[in-house]
Amino acid sequence: MNCPFCRYEDSRVIDSRPSDEGSSIRRRRECTQCGSRFSTSETAVLSIIKRSGATEPFSREKVINGVRKACQNRPVDDDDLALLAMRVEEALRSTGQAEIEAQEVGMAILPPLRELDEVAYLRYASVYRNFSSLEDF
Repeated sequence: MNCPFCRYEDSRVIDSRPSDEGSSIRRRRECTQCGSRFSTSETAVLSIIKRSGATEPFSREKVINGVRKACQNRPVDDDDLALLAMRVEEALRSTGQAEIEAQEVGMAILPPLRELDEVAYLRYASVYRNFSSLEDF
């Protein structure tokens, strides 16, 4: 890790601790050249495989935007959506896979959304699962 102060290539880790609900590690480092201390954050990349075959990094913001319309006119605020996105990411990371199909992301959204708001769940599920009649529910 390069020192942000003197750009020296070597530093040593002084302290490490989990952060962001365990999804990343915060490290306190010290430059072996100038002695300056700085913090870094390390997160394992979770890649999403889209239907086209392209991959992109997982985005909590995309989860929030995808669910926001289903939550329209419902008692769901931005903090609720942020928590939902975090729970979805935790569920996906707990599979132990580095690459996840986009369809699995949609399926991972359903359980926490149902707990959050039943109507929003029905709206999202009806579009996501392409329901066309009441029997499909």
